[in-house]
Amino acid sequence: MNHANRLEVSPIAGAAEDHSYEAVSHRRELRLLLEEMCCNLFRFQHEAEGHPPEAIKIRQEFQLARLGAFADIRVETPDRAPYFVEVKFGYTARQVVRHMARKYADPEADFRGADRLLLIIERHWPETERQLRALIEPRLRLEIWDKAHLLHQLEEYFSLGTETLTPERMAAVRASLDYALGRCAFGEEWSGSHLQSSLLWHFSSWKLQKLRREYGLEAPEILPPGMYSECVVLMADICSYSSYVRDTRNNAVVRDNLTAFYSKARYEIQNSGGMLYQFVGDEAIGLFGIPRHCPGDYGAALECARALTEVGCSISSKWQRHIDRVQQAQGVHIGMAVGDLQVVSLKPFDLAYVSAVSDAINMASRLVDQAGQSEIVVSNSYYLGLSEAEQASFCRIDPVDGRTLGTIHAWKMKTY
Repeated sequence: MNHANRLEVSPIAGAAEDHSYEAVSHRRELRLLLEEMCCNLFRFQHEAEGHPPEAIKIRQEFQLARLGAFADIRVETPDRAPYFVEVKFGYTARQVVRHMARKYADPEADFRGADRLLLIIERHWPETERQLRALIEPRLRLEIWDKAHLLHQLEEYFSLGTETLTPERMAAVRASLDYALGRCAFGEEWSGSHLQSSLLWHFSSWKLQKLRREYGLEAPEILPPGMYSECVVLMADICSYSSYVRDTRNNAVVRDNLTAFYSKARYEIQNSGGMLYQFVGDEAIGLFGIPRHCPGDYGAALECARALTEVGCSISSKWQRHIDRVQQAQGVHIGMAVGDLQVVSLKPFDLAYVSAVSDAINMASRLVDQAGQSEIVVSNSYYLGLSEAEQASFCRIDPVDGRTLGTIHAWKMKTY
């Protein structure tokens, strides 16, 4: 990696003097990018310690014991206690204290084994640190990274150049991050071709790396047109999406929340070992067991579905804070099914653009309509493929009218 270049941060990233919605929106998108960078940074660090990537569990929007409180990031490895990460670039000192107290000051909170809290902020404020150490539960060891420390950590793993985090330069920073992930996925063969870039959009870099190393698959062999058996289809749809849009006066709020949902849903699908198939409006579609079926695919898909319910609740909660009318539903509802899937090229002799056809996709679409807020409805075949412990969380529901698919035997899990 190139350690000579430094990534500098412009004043807008942390000053917070500009309260125009354009500036606020930029800071939100900046935090989304920094969260993604940090997730990859921690994964690379723990891989360097000898952990296989699938054993490193990284979640975004992890629900804490208190309703409405979500950790930005939670990291867990097999050999140590989990830890939380909060990315608060662009927050004032007062905002940092308020948000950290809301999430981590409750002595009754169940942090589910976590023993450390890493806070990433623009600059170090000694008085703010003193307040935080007095507020935050002593069960969590507080560690603070300022801008200089974060940049030093990023330089160890990413070649990000000298771009500043201004609106004009963010596309270049995004391209630099994707280049680093491409090198992780394809090594010296990374060229940024349409096919490689498409695969990097659909799969995580570590999954592509694994497919190349364990199965010897080159880019054209990873997702060729053909029939793929026993694929799990996961559909996550934002609850009351039309109502949220109708009641939102500022269109930029709609865009910001959708971007956050797309970014975090894609991350959860990919880093659970799945393939991000596509987004359709407010719906995210993930596929598991493609291009190679593994025994743990059913469980990984369920773990992803649970994580997506927390992402959905967090996004809805933040969206609610920007509108007047109280929404009747929050979060996402999820449908899941399993079956054979046909991958088809969208352009002749071009493997970068593919689509998928499957009864399982249609069935998941019917099942998502039967799921309420934070509920997961699954087909019987998928249910039977789960472990007994996983099955225990489900209850049978009345048969579902699948229209052209017939009547569907289904099961439901309520996560909250």
